[in-house]
Amino acid sequence: MAKKAAVINGDGVGPELVDAMIKVADAANTGVEFIRCDAGATWWEKHGGNSLIPDETWNALENSDACFKGPTTTPGVVGAPRSVAVSIRQKYNLYANVRPIKTFPNTPRPLGDVDFVCVREGTEGLYIGEEVKLTDDVSIAIRKITRTSSSKVARYAFQEAKRRNFDTVVAIHKSNILRRTCGLFLEEVEKAGKEYEGIELWEYHIDNIAQQLIKNPQLFNNKVLLSTNLFMDVISEECSALVGSIGLIYSANIGDNYAMFEPAHGSVPKYAGQDKVNPVATVLAGAWMLDYLGEKEQSKAIFNATEKVISEGKYVTYDLGGNAKMSQMTDAIVKYVEAEMK
Repeated sequence: MAKKAAVINGDGVGPELVDAMIKVADAANTGVEFIRCDAGATWWEKHGGNSLIPDETWNALENSDACFKGPTTTPGVVGAPRSVAVSIRQKYNLYANVRPIKTFPNTPRPLGDVDFVCVREGTEGLYIGEEVKLTDDVSIAIRKITRTSSSKVARYAFQEAKRRNFDTVVAIHKSNILRRTCGLFLEEVEKAGKEYEGIELWEYHIDNIAQQLIKNPQLFNNKVLLSTNLFMDVISEECSALVGSIGLIYSANIGDNYAMFEPAHGSVPKYAGQDKVNPVATVLAGAWMLDYLGEKEQSKAIFNATEKVISEGKYVTYDLGGNAKMSQMTDAIVKYVEAEMK
């Protein structure tokens, strides 16, 4: 029986990027059935309600084996619903948000070659969205850290290091100030580390690692960087600059029984419909989803084809120093995928 993937079109450049991803997946002869659906600010502005995700999309998610999310916009106003990504992560307990950070051939590498993975706890921290206005002068935000989620994401990080043959997990925190929340997180990481012989555990304060990633990024090659939700959201964004463009950063949100795949970048509404933005993050997030759904050969073909197009430099978008349109870069990837699959 064919696997099913709910595919959220997204906002801004989302729909055209999703089209590109599906075109590449089809070229790889995928057997996955893609179910297109809506979610995000564009849908919410028309329909309103207390969620950016319509009921029919929730139904599609319930009846699928995985989810792909195009870039979505989250309204930044008080009273607006929480983001599409946060809603899905929390609903399906997708506790591990994973972003590989690896230099591609023939691309800008501002500070040299890098190869590591960022793992971010995806369900709690400040992203529970609980804020309280105490007085006209004082508002507070609640940061929720649990042993359960900290333990799950810590074990995932060590497993990821083992899978990739990496030698270290780097725990990022601020336990000298946030003694209870970061302290609890760190305790669970240390517990998990004792179960994985041969993998070291390093500990860095959030402010220090932000500096070290600029000063000496190669220090973290062949390592898994691990942190709580907001800290790793910020750090992984910094890390994306090390490979020259966030348009190259694909990501997964993984739980015990379900996963959501997405490009790491936003919806860039100003470029919507211009056939301009880099399709790589979306295409490779889609390839990763195919791998998750058991299509290893198709996934590998897409990764290989994409790397060829980037390394040749003939059909690359503006952020990689080229002048190709999104559709031209996508078509170049498709051509190589078809050749790989023959």
